[in-house]
Order: sequence, then C-alpha cells, then structure tokens
Amino acid sequence: MLNDQLIIYKNISKDPIVLKCLSFVEDESLIDESEFISDLLILAEKYELHGQLFQSLLTYLLAYHENTFTLALERKKDISVSLKKVVCHDFEYLYHIYHHDFSSLHSLYNDLFYDFTNSSTIINQEIFDLLTNLQIRLSQSTSVEEFYQILYNHYYQYGVGKYGLNKAFRYLNNQIIQIDHIGNNTLEQLIGYESQKERLMTNTEAFLKGQKANNVLLYGDSGTGKSSSIKALLNRYYKDGLRMVEVYKHQFISLPQIINELQNRHYRFIIFMDDLSFEEFEVEYKYLKAVIEGGLEKKPDNILIYATSNRRHLIKETWNDRNHDQEINNNDAMQEKLSLVSRFGVQIMYIHPNKQHYLDIIDALAKSYHLEMPIDQLHELALQWEIRNGGFSGRTAKQFIHMLLSQQS
Repeated sequence: MLNDQLIIYKNISKDPIVLKCLSFVEDESLIDESEFISDLLILAEKYELHGQLFQSLLTYLLAYHENTFTLALERKKDISVSLKKVVCHDFEYLYHIYHHDFSSLHSLYNDLFYDFTNSSTIINQEIFDLLTNLQIRLSQSTSVEEFYQILYNHYYQYGVGKYGLNKAFRYLNNQIIQIDHIGNNTLEQLIGYESQKERLMTNTEAFLKGQKANNVLLYGDSGTGKSSSIKALLNRYYKDGLRMVEVYKHQFISLPQIINELQNRHYRFIIFMDDLSFEEFEVEYKYLKAVIEGGLEKKPDNILIYATSNRRHLIKETWNDRNHDQEINNNDAMQEKLSLVSRFGVQIMYIHPNKQHYLDIIDALAKSYHLEMPIDQLHELALQWEIRNGGFSGRTAKQFIHMLLSQQS
C-alpha cells in the first residue's frame, strides 16, 4: 500500500477520498474506474484541480506536504547525502505513479481526465499559476533525479504548505488558517498619502531584508486608507517572503501560541490588528504590551505588529482619569494607559483629504473602472454625494463610484 512505500512523504494525505484515488493507481481492480473519476471530480472542486486530474492532485499534495526535507529547503538549509537518499526512495515511487499510464480508462472519461477545466472561480490566481507551472514541469520530467531537482527548486524558492503558498491568514478555533479571498489592493491605488506610504514601505523593506524594523501604528480619520495601505503590502512583497496574520483583540491571550508557530518558519510575518482600541474596562491590551515589549520571551525577528486605529491613544481615557480623588497615584494610572502606543516605534497619521484630494481620488477610481462621464458632471455628483455620505474620504469616494457603476449595470 501507499504508506508502506513512503518514508519522508508518509501520510501524504489524510483525506480518505484522496487515499482511495491513490490506491486505484496501485491496483485498478480495487475500485471501479467510474468511482475513481467521480472522486477526482469531487477533489477537483475542493483543490482547484485542472488538466490531467491525477497529476494535478499529486502536485497539490507534494506542494503542501511539510516534512524534514521540504522545511529544510524552505529555511534554505543544505540537504545531506543521507536525507537525499531517503527522499529519492520516496520519489522513485512517486515519480512512477505520477507518470502512471491511464490509457486503459474508458474513452468516455478521456476529456474529463486529461484536460479538465474547473468551472469555479479561481480563488488565488498566483497560487493557481504556480501549481500549474509545477505540474507542467513534473509531467515533463524523464527521470527520478529530474523529478527530485524540480521539487527541490520549488521548495527552495517558494517554501511549502500553507505558509509557502498563501499570503494571508487568520487565527480561528485555536489554529492559524489561510484566507482564500483577499483583495488585489496596491499602494498605487491609494491616491495621495505619499509620505505615509513611503514610511510604511521603508520600514517593511528593512524588515524583509533582516534589518532592524519597528512595529507600526497607523492612526487617524476613518476611511482614509489605513487598512488598505497595510493590505497592499502583501501584494507588493509576497514574493519577497512577506506573510500576514490577522488577529482580533479578543484573541490577544493566544498571541504567545501564534508567535510560537510563526517563529519557526522562514517567512517574515506581520501580525495585523485592524481598528485597534480599548475601552476602560478591557484588559486585553496587557497581553499585547507583554508580547511587543516587556515579557521574558523575546519577540522573534521574523515577526512585527502593524495596527490601525481611529485614535492615537489606543486605550480610552476619561476625565475621571485626571481626577485625583479616584486614584492616589494618578500619574501611574495615566502612564499605564499611554504606554501601549509607545511600543509602536513607527506612528503614521492619516487625515481626511481636502476637496481637491477627494476629487483626485474620484478621477483615479473612475479611470480604473473605465467609468465614462464628463468630468464636470462627475465632480458635481461626487461633491453632492460627499455632503450626504460622510465627508471627504477615500471610502466615500469608492462608495460613490460603486453607486455609479451599479446604475450603469
């Protein structure tokens, strides 16, 4: 059986449908070929398989399998002669099933099996293209050594598993899971705020180069592009090894566990905290303070925290905080509330655009969406919309353009 043949790639999948498909290749008498095709089509929807379905499935499994060999290459470590020997033992088997002859399949299944096109929307085009290219190269391999070298190069360049192939993640049910649907924001799409974007990029590029970099707080008016700026970093620096994990404040107690998992990977991680603020009675900020600076455990060099907030002082203050009748050591109480923001070495302010800046955003969005309308009319409607919908901001401008597009459809 399959697991008896493999050492490094043992337990290549825990999915029973996958294992059933793999067993068919070992012995085609085990299941009916119609069931084999049916199972592959189920997996095609689950894993975005395409082309030759069995090769596409095996490519996916190889790209996501985290083991001693793949993780060593992700970390840019040399592979010992003894480890390569064991890996090639596995690849001897995997190479042959990858190139299995399916000519005995009924002709009814040929078009589906050999040239399948998935009708569902591609979740992540970059990952789809990456796996497609890997599948093509593996299918063209003519020896076990070539098969090994193709995968060696792939793991060395892109890494392995969910962190190797995905950009963004969230913490859910005590585990870090990938986010499949992310925007294609770019920093160029954020009109204006040039000095803010420059400071953000400078800090991020230093971080990616292994240089000293700071945690970042983006604060200021709502709808000005704070969150969009951070999300756009992913699309710019993903190929340089940047990954992002979104964490909410009720999860801050789990930050040590999150960091413990991330610190052992080769990538550079930004822990993203959106719309960060705390009421007087909320104490989650204490966990964040300890993680950023102050706890016994040093924060790993491959992790930074980027946060956005509509207010610079993240913890709510009231006039009672200044009432000496309420607190004997009043200054200590105030310093406790102000100490969190000081742990962000880079603090960048975003303010609402003025009228001209707002109209510049409108013009850029209209151009990007190929919206055809006389500019005077466009500006007149945009200013009317702004009065009724929250003032000058990038968010207001985008909502206005979406409204016009909905009327055209």
